[in-house]
Amino acid sequence: MTKSLPLISVAALGLSLAACSVDKTEEGEAPELDVEADAGQLPEYDVDTADVNVGTETTEVTVPEVDVTTDKEKVTVPDINVEPADQQ
Repeated sequence: MTKSLPLISVAALGLSLAACSVDKTEEGEAPELDVEADAGQLPEYDVDTADVNVGTETTEVTVPEVDVTTDKEKVTVPDINVEPADQQ
């Protein structure tokens, strides 16, 4: 399950990007500015960060024993078809 999560995330992102079409309908322009100012100075910071150590350890936990049997059944599942917006 956890190995398929990145694949599902990428597929969902791709689907969401393919499901829309963006067309520029008007040209944009940045405003013209004439600014005079004295040079400033950014503040300085002395930052002490936490020391984080990540590792593993072995511990004993109680887990249930489960016997599972499976049968095949026909079920109705969602069927999704996406038609992208017109590409020009």
